[in-house]
Amino acid sequence: MKPIDRAQPYIIGVLFIVAGSIHFVNPKIYEAIMPPYLPAHRALVAISGFFEILGGIGTMIPQTRKAAGIGLIALLVAVFPANLYMATDAAKFSSFAPAWALWARLPIQLFLIVWVYNATVAAPKKP
Repeated sequence: MKPIDRAQPYIIGVLFIVAGSIHFVNPKIYEAIMPPYLPAHRALVAISGFFEILGGIGTMIPQTRKAAGIGLIALLVAVFPANLYMATDAAKFSSFAPAWALWARLPIQLFLIVWVYNATVAAPKKP
């Protein structure tokens, strides 16, 4: 196994721990991008942040890596509607990013899903 392959679960872990922490440091950012049809924005932001942090930690522990990867993939699928909402109502979110970037975020979400899968679920257990 190449060093970069061994490092990927830790890189993913840090990425999700940082992103999840921002849910608690500045929840208004995430609340603002939630589709209006979803209830309890503050609670959903806290729940998703908690599971991002938990999943990030889990990817760094070999015994929990696969389960954490599956959980993070489920989370990435679950938050996709917020990204889609931002892209389809880009004028409302122009202070966040230009419309092209909001649309570009959608395939990036797919890339993240594939990356998490390859680094945690499909990854070989031992070198």
